[in-house]
Amino acid sequence: MAGAHTVSAARDEILARIRVALRDVPPEEGTTSAPIPRDYRLTDDAPAAELVEQFAERVRDYHASVMIVPSADIGAAVLDACTRRGLTRLVVPPALPGPWRPAGLTVVEDHQLPAHELDAIDGAITGCATAIAQTGTIILDGRGASGRRAITLVPDHHICVVAEDQIVGIVPEGIARVAGAATERRLPITLISGPSATSDIELERVEGVHGPRHLVVVIALEG
Repeated sequence: MAGAHTVSAARDEILARIRVALRDVPPEEGTTSAPIPRDYRLTDDAPAAELVEQFAERVRDYHASVMIVPSADIGAAVLDACTRRGLTRLVVPPALPGPWRPAGLTVVEDHQLPAHELDAIDGAITGCATAIAQTGTIILDGRGASGRRAITLVPDHHICVVAEDQIVGIVPEGIARVAGAATERRLPITLISGPSATSDIELERVEGVHGPRHLVVVIALEG
């Protein structure tokens, strides 16, 4: 109880300081009243092949597995990833393309499956909204092939298909691609940079605390 009281007191102090700092702000002034300079770089003109290479390198740095295949071989790559890891039962968004679904395995479409049912499934297969080469980050926007956020948080494995034309160079480009989903449709945006992991005070890495322990990224090349 003493710890809870300390946290509450600290919170009250922080909020009090914020109120003091804002006391001279006119009531009619809103969050959009002051222009924000956007003079930083917004795009990256690097060739697609270079972006793919950089993205794959960053993803591997995060202890994720990467497969680079022609778009026609996505299904075979997904099946290979499942076979290597002994996955037999997978959850997919209803909008996941048929050719991406591994033949011969049990594929369950997510129609608001409860958490306990997701927990009994080996892994999830999804697409994405975009990906950022600079940071090795995959962005899901909660719709279409990205699927519902829960299916990429509960199962122990996540296989994510990233098309070559979905890979952008830098963070502002990635955020711009999902801005409408967040601001207009109010959809949850999920940023994934490798398998779920955390570190304790001694920097001991533990994976799977807040999501899948294993991430497989299938990069699909055009042509």
